[in-house]
Formats: sequence, C-alpha cells, structure tokens
Amino acid sequence: MSVGAEPKKIFVESQAMVRQGDARGALSFLQNAAPQLSGHVDFHMNVAIAQRALGDLPAAIKALNSALAIDPYAFMAMLSKGAILEQMGELRKAAEVYKDVLRIAPPESERPASLAPPMQRAQEVVDQQSAAMAEHFRAALGPLMKEYGGESLTRFEECMDVVAGVKRVYNAEPVQVHYPRLPAIPFFDRSYFPWFETLEAATETIQGELQTLMNEGLPGFKPYIQYAPGTPENQFKPLNHSDNWSSLWLWKDGKPQQEAMARCPKTTAILAQLPLADQPDFAPTALFSALAPHMKIPPHTGSTNTRLLVHLPLVLPGPAGFRVGNEVREWRIGEAWAFDDTIEHEAWNDADQTRVIMIFDIWNPLLSAAERSMISALLGTHRDWLAESGK
Repeated sequence: MSVGAEPKKIFVESQAMVRQGDARGALSFLQNAAPQLSGHVDFHMNVAIAQRALGDLPAAIKALNSALAIDPYAFMAMLSKGAILEQMGELRKAAEVYKDVLRIAPPESERPASLAPPMQRAQEVVDQQSAAMAEHFRAALGPLMKEYGGESLTRFEECMDVVAGVKRVYNAEPVQVHYPRLPAIPFFDRSYFPWFETLEAATETIQGELQTLMNEGLPGFKPYIQYAPGTPENQFKPLNHSDNWSSLWLWKDGKPQQEAMARCPKTTAILAQLPLADQPDFAPTALFSALAPHMKIPPHTGSTNTRLLVHLPLVLPGPAGFRVGNEVREWRIGEAWAFDDTIEHEAWNDADQTRVIMIFDIWNPLLSAAERSMISALLGTHRDWLAESGK
C-alpha cells in the first residue's frame, strides 16, 4: 500500500516531534492516526522511532516486527531492528538480523552516505559474533574431537567455520564444462597420485633447465593473459598482456610446443612419463608459470572439473601463497599438489624476486575410464558444432 500525501505529512510531523523531544506526543499523534495507517510500513517505523526515543526498546522491536510482517524485505526496518537488539545487549540476535540486512542491502553506490556507519557496524557485529561462535564450537566440541584424534577432521573443522560464518561455501564453478556429481575438493589427497614421488624426485633436473632460461632472461615466456580486443577483462585487467604473469608452454591445448620442448628436453621427457590429461585439442597443458615480485593473481575459476591442475614449485625467493576455496597453503620447493581449479583460487608473490612453478593438468581421478573417453568425445563434438555454427 503506497503512502499518500496526508500519511507522509503525518510521518514528517511525528519525526519532527521526536526531534524536538516530544516522543510521547509523537506516539500519541501516531496512535490517533492508527486506524487508517496501520497497514503502512512507515507507520510502524515511526512508532518504533518514538518508542526508542522513550527508551521502550521492547515496544520498538514489536513495532518493527509489525513493519516486517507487512514487508519482510523492509531494509530500514530490518537495520533498525538489528541496532535496537544490539542496544539491548542481544548481540547474537542482532547478528542474525544484521546478516539479513547485509544480504538485502542496496548496492553501496545506491545508498545514502548516512547509511555507511550503521552498515559498517552491522558488518562488525556479524564478524565479531561469527568469530565468537567459531571459538565456542572449538571449545565445546574439542574434547569430542580429541576422541577421534587418529582420524582427519579437516572437513568437519571447515564445516564448523562455515556454520559460524567465518568461512564461506565454495562450489565448483567451471567456466566451460561442468561434470555433475563430482565433489568439490580443493586439494586432493596425495594417495590418488603415487607418481608424485617420481615427479618430485626430478625437481632438481627441471630446476636446472629452468635456471638456464632464467639466466637468459626467460626466452619464450609470454604474458599468460592475452585477451583479444573487445574481450571483457574483468579482474584480469592489470595482468592482460603483462609480463608480470608470464608463462612458457610445453603443451598447450593438447599440442606440443616444439620450440619450448627443445629448450627443455629433460623436463619434456619427465612430463611425458606422467599420466597427463589426454583430450585431443584440449589437453594436456603443461607450462612454467612466472609471477613477478609483489604481484597477485586475482580470484578466478578454471574451465572444467573433469581435470585437476598439478603445481610443482621450482623457484621460491620469499613469501608466496596460494588459496583454493577456504584452504590456504604455502609452496615448498619440490612438493607437488593437485587441486580442482574450478573452485575459486588465487595466488600471490610477496617476495622481491620472481616466483616460478610448473603447472600441468591431469584427469580428475574420480572419473572412470569410460567417462574420460566420453568427455573427450563430447569436447570434440562441441568444438565441431561451434565450428559449423553458420549452417
């Protein structure tokens, strides 16, 4: 129900009375108008303003609940309710209301400047209560967790943090191909990859060929991001056509890069012995990835959850890190890991020199041989369909 000129005049007058210190008069004034205005959200909002000014906080909450019964998405009523609950010392209840406030808030560019402080306070209360809840979970459930000390409870600990609100849920978000019913696992357990030991044992050999390239100024390395004109750059704008993130490809979209392979014959031979992904015209992909000092690769997701990416750190001149979903890790020279790159991930190099790792793709180990074959056929069929799109 819209508020006409007369109701608006009444609300303005009641607010003026509150500002003048006559909250009781404002409340009486509004109650006299109740029969024709009780269906308006703004009526109950103004009653709450008067009740709060009078110090009757429970009555103000009751009025705001009446406003939210009319419109459950009344943003200002919800924000006011959170603030009054906080004033009453009901921080846990306030945090739950503030969570809804943050979810439905208009974009920051569309909010009046006066809302910046209360919105910041809402976020602070939510963050504080989330941290307190996570700490409470660990204190309350710690003894029970110790009973299962021999088992990995990493997933359960992440679950506690998600329930508390200190961490968020990350799902697989493939850019190109989503394969249903594969679990979104950030880092896969090493037990899936017994050949990691072979790869890691060859670290010094690979480093030797890489060092030669670095001594020569990284010949053949080109910007990793090379968007065509007119392509949305989004978060990669600072890195588009930039040598701050560069790469040398040994295989690209399933095709051997002969010049790079000639520069790194031992590395090529080592990779050729490993179970790389084999998708004609799509995989394997294998490359050296160089990130300049004090640079960051922004959060992003990869093309398909049918594959995983393997990282092998080769040059780590100082602090550098990597995040997949909620899990943050630091690289260690010669220690490989495999992760699902369709889960949001990012990397950073805080060192004063360039960081270099090797990256290559492998099949998701949870796929059967039949599924792998059919996925390769699907990718080829999809490519051919797009190539013949003019028919």
